[in-house]
Amino acid sequence: MYTTITYIIIGILLLDYIIERGLAYLNTRNVKTDLPPQLKGLYDAEAYAKQQSYFKENQRFGLITSTFSLLLILAMFVVGGFALVDVFAQSLVENAILVSLIFFGVIFFANDLLSIPFDLYDHFVIEQRYGFNKVTPKIFVSDKLKGWILGALIGGGLVALISKIYELTADYFWILAWAVMALFSIFITMFYSQLIVPLFNKQTPLENGELRDEIEKFAQKAGFTLNNIFVMDGSKRSTKANAYFSGLGSKKRIVLFDTLIDELSTQEIVAVLAHEIGHYKKKHTLMALAMSLANSLIMLFVLGFFLDSDVLAQAFGVEKASFHINLLAFGILYTPVSVVLSLFMNMLSRKNEYQADAYAASFGLGENLIEGLKKLSVKSLSNLQPHPAYVFFYHSHPTLLQRMEAIHNLKNEK
Repeated sequence: MYTTITYIIIGILLLDYIIERGLAYLNTRNVKTDLPPQLKGLYDAEAYAKQQSYFKENQRFGLITSTFSLLLILAMFVVGGFALVDVFAQSLVENAILVSLIFFGVIFFANDLLSIPFDLYDHFVIEQRYGFNKVTPKIFVSDKLKGWILGALIGGGLVALISKIYELTADYFWILAWAVMALFSIFITMFYSQLIVPLFNKQTPLENGELRDEIEKFAQKAGFTLNNIFVMDGSKRSTKANAYFSGLGSKKRIVLFDTLIDELSTQEIVAVLAHEIGHYKKKHTLMALAMSLANSLIMLFVLGFFLDSDVLAQAFGVEKASFHINLLAFGILYTPVSVVLSLFMNMLSRKNEYQADAYAASFGLGENLIEGLKKLSVKSLSNLQPHPAYVFFYHSHPTLLQRMEAIHNLKNEK
């Protein structure tokens, strides 16, 4: 039996889909045959045609996957699928925490199994066709199995712990659950590269030589203590290049993809790392962590008022409230708030990117950074002219053109 909340949930799902596809349509329509003068020469005619083909193919694939996801969840409402999974879980065990674990486990596993054909097509058709894919069937299966194990251990562990907290004290659930999530977030921020990444990739210390000398020279100039510089074998999965900064305090480390080292010059790599160090110097990592924790606190506080609502459970065809059903329903109802918060976070992130670029430029590395960004954009066949509305909603980074103009403006201001 459908309730008012059921229709509200379905309405939120439909609205989210319409907005997503509408922005994707605008982004596709914004494709132009010519690049702006500042980007002329970045692609030759053949390479630009390849980039446009890659972009359009991904847009079409995105339409198929998002439509499938929407139809799948709507079908679950029509046939009472969530209630059926709940009945199945309760038929196996009586303990409420185990029921929640089985419920989420079935939902997660079934959804992941259904996504496998799309993952295979993405890796072995689209990415393969454009020369990016390096994933072998063996790596694909290994990654999938490791992902399931991690999901069971980490996701299952958190669900069990938070569910137990709610069972023990509903009144203080939100603050205690937040404390657990905060400690976990800080732990992962500090140790992600040491504990999670090695399960999927090898990280080896950057060898002595010109690149390491230049990086250490810059770090000393910037007053940045850097003992941990690692190279990751990103080329085992993709030809796309990247670099990232992880950890806090003494656990901080810089990780370079081996593909990045192959593509960029020494000074361009130093400029990219200067940008990453700029994030650390400007405390962007701590800022993002604090914002994430604040968001979690608000969400859990509001969630506390909904976990015992029979009305919310009935929207999924279940008579009585339960931790897992109400958590799932709340997650969808909270979507509009999440969208607004993500808009704000993306705005803040884009501002932080400009500041990190400016930090690198303050050491005379602006042009090296631009050249490095150009090479990375071309290598990954990036869309250089996304629609402004699409950028506003989804981009955590300014466009290449925006970053180039900002760096050039800094130079002109001096």
